[in-house]
Amino acid sequence: MTAFDAQAATQAWLATLSPEDTARAVSYTQGTHWLILWGFVVSVLVAWIIVKTDLLGRVRNRIERRKARPVLASFVVALVYLALSWLLTLPWSIYAAWYREGQYGLTEQPFAGWLGEALLGAGISTLATAVLLIGIYALIRRARALWWAWAAGLTAVFMVLALIVAPIAIAPLFNTYTPAPDGPVRDAVVALAKKTGTPSDKIYIYDGSKQSDRYTANVSGLFGSARVAMSDVMFTKGADLAEVRGVVGHEMGHYVRKHILWQVGIIIILAALAFWLTDRLYPVARRLLGATKVGDIRDPAGLPILMLVLSFLGVLATPVFATLTRTMEADADRFSLIHANEPDGLSKALIKTAEYRAPSPGKLEEFLFYDHPSVGARIRSAMEWKAEHPAGPPAAP
Repeated sequence: MTAFDAQAATQAWLATLSPEDTARAVSYTQGTHWLILWGFVVSVLVAWIIVKTDLLGRVRNRIERRKARPVLASFVVALVYLALSWLLTLPWSIYAAWYREGQYGLTEQPFAGWLGEALLGAGISTLATAVLLIGIYALIRRARALWWAWAAGLTAVFMVLALIVAPIAIAPLFNTYTPAPDGPVRDAVVALAKKTGTPSDKIYIYDGSKQSDRYTANVSGLFGSARVAMSDVMFTKGADLAEVRGVVGHEMGHYVRKHILWQVGIIIILAALAFWLTDRLYPVARRLLGATKVGDIRDPAGLPILMLVLSFLGVLATPVFATLTRTMEADADRFSLIHANEPDGLSKALIKTAEYRAPSPGKLEEFLFYDHPSVGARIRSAMEWKAEHPAGPPAAP
């Protein structure tokens, strides 16, 4: 018997992409890398505009005209800043999140629909972030020397609450989640859920095509709120049972392996470092922006400066976050291969994601920017698994 050639099988799968599709994926992916830089430039411009208007300073002064009201001042200033920042950034967001997606055929959502959802999302995030900022500014005032450590813990608490609440209260505001109908797909997912220890009572299909043509699924939530959700795009793009098992097995891997909680733990450390650096870089950024009417880091009117420093650190940390998530994605792939044992189904699904992730980037590009292993690398891992664990005839590329 001829030994199975994992490299040749990988190339056979990648060859199913036309040269035109591959070129478009490369263009889209590399353009997305540039969006990181240009997005930061937009952030600098927005921060400079808001600081120069001194609007936040006037809001703070009006609230504290008769007596100090630091909690109310930080809340209202945060609301005004977040709303104004969103408005000033809107033209860039329209281009980056809607127009460009349409250019590459990744969304068919009308602009009015996109804008309505953007407004709703902005309203939710503005309120939640303003509440978080009340706590952060209280910590800056009261735990001056170690505020950055306490702020990291507070941020982690908010993240966990969001992970619990989002699937129940927020996701249904944007999409309709329908219980998967009885049939082979539901039976396959329920069987895999029971095998892996994933909750099997909440299996949904949602109208992801409303926003995007991306082929995707997820297992979201924590504890009792966890559920399996598959975008209808999977089925409009012809997902068979092998693909469903391969993809959902991957998502169940994130849940069973507790990747979200690992991420929260690591982010506590990274957030503490980021807040510590922000405490030291704030005076430098304040001077560079010419924010002469803004006080030290305790002043909520300096929120644009604080957020700009965090944005700058976020850009520098892009490879760190990419490596963190890429490692967990590779682990979820392996979990899927172990428990679903669908290397061809997973590969067939991965090819359908190559339209928005260039399949064969250089090693440096993948290290710096890719939050998933490249499609080529993931298929190669699946084919190597297949070579070591032969199980039935291969799916046709």
